[in-house]
Amino acid sequence: MLRRSAVTAGFALAVAMVATPAVAHQGPGETAAAPYTLAEARTLVEATAKPSPGLVDAIRRDLGGTGEQAAARLVNEAAAAKVEPVLRGRLGTSFAGAWVTGPTSDLVVATNDSTKIASLAKSGAEVKLFKNSLATLDMAKERLDRLVASAPRSVPSWYVDVRSNSVVVLAGDVAEAQAFVDGSGVDKALVRVEASQEKPRPLYDVRGGDAFYMGGRCSVGFSVTRGGQGGFATAGHCGTAGTATQGYNQVAQGTFQGSSFPGNDYAWVAVNSNWTPTGVVNGYSAGILPVTGSTQQVVGSSICRSGSTTQYRCGTISQHNTSVTYPEGTITGLTRTTVCAEPGDSGGSYISGSQAQGVTSGGSGNCTVGGTTYHQPINEILSAYGLTLVTNGTPPPGCSGYQNSYTGSLTSNANAYQPGTAGYSAAAGVHRVCLDGPNGTDYDAYLQKLSGSTWTTVASGTSPNPDEAFTYSGTAGTYRVRVHAYSGSGSYTLGLTRP
Repeated sequence: MLRRSAVTAGFALAVAMVATPAVAHQGPGETAAAPYTLAEARTLVEATAKPSPGLVDAIRRDLGGTGEQAAARLVNEAAAAKVEPVLRGRLGTSFAGAWVTGPTSDLVVATNDSTKIASLAKSGAEVKLFKNSLATLDMAKERLDRLVASAPRSVPSWYVDVRSNSVVVLAGDVAEAQAFVDGSGVDKALVRVEASQEKPRPLYDVRGGDAFYMGGRCSVGFSVTRGGQGGFATAGHCGTAGTATQGYNQVAQGTFQGSSFPGNDYAWVAVNSNWTPTGVVNGYSAGILPVTGSTQQVVGSSICRSGSTTQYRCGTISQHNTSVTYPEGTITGLTRTTVCAEPGDSGGSYISGSQAQGVTSGGSGNCTVGGTTYHQPINEILSAYGLTLVTNGTPPPGCSGYQNSYTGSLTSNANAYQPGTAGYSAAAGVHRVCLDGPNGTDYDAYLQKLSGSTWTTVASGTSPNPDEAFTYSGTAGTYRVRVHAYSGSGSYTLGLTRP
């Protein structure tokens, strides 16, 4: 079914933006003309890829301005992406860069050849006359790139800035940066050193089954959140509260917030801002596996385990509610399985289908001769620490496991608001929304925030399906969920976890 969803329209717009316009064939002595001006390109974009309301709302929310300006910005940016390659080709070595500016993204094209200004202006773009061509600036930057090994650590970045017609070198220590530029052999007139407090860092995903370190090595169970704080569940015997962790790459990761062992064997780790919890398990040879819920499977069901020592192994569930005595003491409430495991797999994910089951506790045997292993059920861990399981966005059956549940009934194209038109008060943090609509229908969910007297959509689920699920990290305020029956009628269930 064709949809006017944010995802579909955004994709169509992205295609329009990267498409390169065809150039008309030339005969002998003919001059190639631009296939269209900015006005013509805008007309084409508006006819083939109008921005969706959800995308317009997001641009307005994050970049400011009015809704009309946001819509114009998106159209103008797509048109600029079509016209810019034509103008770049026409200017050749005299091209000095292009950019969009202002609340509606108006195109600016620069050249270092004054004889080109009049013809460029016919495109509808604003024209700038600069001293340096883009090719000259690119060569200067490439010279700095070749000297990267001698760049001081106080220089986080350098780049060609077409707006200022220069190469910009960002610097925590301006003197060090200037010395780097002076020693590079680059024409100093092309380079501008700017003081900067930037400290770039790589970002990493938290995935079930990956290794983490805390003096020894254990494995991540499942990504979780508590309020606005992200983290993961793992085994209690892997660390005590306050223990620092490093990720699979030995980069600082987080700190144990709570741990129980013996008696139980569970814990959770809060991660720092370098790490993003994701609703997946690293299945190694089986690929990246989605987590969609935590419904406990019945005895005899197949179950698989992921861990950093023996990776992805499968077996069956033997018994639930098992008591196991280790040298450190007895653990109760474990699930017994035929899946093998070895040291280092502790804390790793047990998953059945796409349903999270638990974290690896211990066992006997190994993955050469086989064995028996036990896991601590994930739902007990979530309950004990007030955690929310991070899923990959697919709603669990009936939207179970959410803080609040609401039901209602809609006819086609009607709306409902939960928990009511007045909404609910929320602290800063993560909102989790799940909509379970009637089979064969297309229901959508929109998270709205009150701004003055206006409700603004801040997140949504608009797939062509009856079910939706999404999360949103927001500031404190008043929120509500709009449920919309895009097509079809019937009863729905809404799951909502508020920060």
